[in-house]
Amino acid sequence: MTPRMMTSAPITPLTPTQQRVAQHLVDGLGPQEIAARTGLSAVTVRQYVRDIRESLHCPPRCKPPVIVHFLCNARQVAPPTTDRPMPELSPEQQLLLRAVAEHSNPSDIAAIAKIAPADVRAAHDELLDKTGAANTTQLVVWAHAWGLLGARRATTMESGAIQ
Repeated sequence: MTPRMMTSAPITPLTPTQQRVAQHLVDGLGPQEIAARTGLSAVTVRQYVRDIRESLHCPPRCKPPVIVHFLCNARQVAPPTTDRPMPELSPEQQLLLRAVAEHSNPSDIAAIAKIAPADVRAAHDELLDKTGAANTTQLVVWAHAWGLLGARRATTMESGAIQ
């Protein structure tokens, strides 16, 4: 069975505080760092992140790169930019990029990227090396800035073929 991606339910607009927390997520900060910068408690920040995830209809317990991808797709944060040139990615690397942006579970990533689960880590590390991204969140942000993610192109998954 193919993992499901985004729901078609309408996105709940974020409150101003949620937008500030969301922008910090896009900037690659974790709950403790966001708390230190905003004056909120780490517990409150984690609650805001849960609320953001729910308003965007992100999968339960998804990792920050997935939330960042949903935030960028829903245009709930400032559009990301980068001066870093876009690398030439193979079709397989582009598929892996989309998989890590949309899924947190390694077996789901493997299924979407059409690679063996045992090869996910090595392929992911190779993708980070090729792009120069320090981590998956930065990779997702840069991919949005490069136009590789977002401005969603119609695919069989989005046209309802798998639903």
